[in-house]
Amino acid sequence: MASLIKMGMFKKVSLFDYQAMCKNSHHHASSARPLLSPFYMILALMRWLFSNALMFVLDFNFCGLWHSDYFVDAKAGYHTSHKQKKVDALQPCDTAYPGFMYDSSVREANSLIKCGRCQKMFVVQQVPDSNLVLVVTQATCDCSRQFGPILLQPKEIKYNATVKCNRMKSQKVRRRPESCHSYHPKEDAKDCGGASAISMSLCLFAASLLFSVLLQWT
Repeated sequence: MASLIKMGMFKKVSLFDYQAMCKNSHHHASSARPLLSPFYMILALMRWLFSNALMFVLDFNFCGLWHSDYFVDAKAGYHTSHKQKKVDALQPCDTAYPGFMYDSSVREANSLIKCGRCQKMFVVQQVPDSNLVLVVTQATCDCSRQFGPILLQPKEIKYNATVKCNRMKSQKVRRRPESCHSYHPKEDAKDCGGASAISMSLCLFAASLLFSVLLQWT
């Protein structure tokens, strides 16, 4: 790819993402822990004994001896399986990542790359009636040490104070329309269906009543 860029077949451009999310790299410092003393060690020991005694009671479910209908056995792996996963804090940012534009005027090219003790030849040809490019190269010669990989990972754009201030001023709320269009003359509620105005047909009612009377007399 580096050779194709050097030959002018591809042009490297920078693409920007103004709605990206980046990890928060700010480190917050906290106060130092107090100096160790015998009283601190005794307090830590008592806290450890209390927590282990409480976990012992919960694991063996001693409360179920007198309230067995309202308690269930505690699971041994509860404390490890229900740990909260650490989620990275993200914040809005702008990122840039590389892109490559193909020059359609170059339809065919070939070159020879010297990679230490070997030489690597490749041929590039445009596929007709498409936006594809056919690349044929030798697989026996390894040029990975001479040409590093081209990374497409986005990188955060660091703004200085002036540019950041201008960016914040430009991100304003979209301008509202000058007039309100909440009603249109053709939007008449009377023309929207008539399901609530269904009435009984007098002809059908009279015919059904006459038919029922005739059935009673015959």
